[in-house]
Amino acid sequence: MTGDQIYLLRRSFHRVEQQAQVAALVFYRRLFELDPKLRPLFRTEIEEQARKLMEMLALALSLSEQPDCLQRELREMGARHVGYGVRDEHYQTVGRAMLDMLAQVLGEEFTPTTRQAWAEFYSFMATTMKDGAEEVK
Repeated sequence: MTGDQIYLLRRSFHRVEQQAQVAALVFYRRLFELDPKLRPLFRTEIEEQARKLMEMLALALSLSEQPDCLQRELREMGARHVGYGVRDEHYQTVGRAMLDMLAQVLGEEFTPTTRQAWAEFYSFMATTMKDGAEEVK
């Protein structure tokens, strides 16, 4: 990721954080629209899941300039998600739901350049988490 991309990610996430609860609920609504079979994987209240989602994104972004630390965190997270029943094909659906949520929450601030930065960042996160999942399979 370039410095400009990291700046776009952090700036746009700051706007998302200002409406974190709404953003997370939009994300989960969209996720379950895309694949209703994912709902049983979430055993806690959706509000708790929403908090965890925002915390995870904040952590990932805070480590975006420390790739080794970020990769370690994401691999560990991917390994944990195996125990929740997450499979490789779920990552694509999650990525689509996340981009859709960002588009809805950010509106016209979700420019093509910002979208591309988020798509690349999510792709990196998903690939690294899947690598972590492979380590425990």
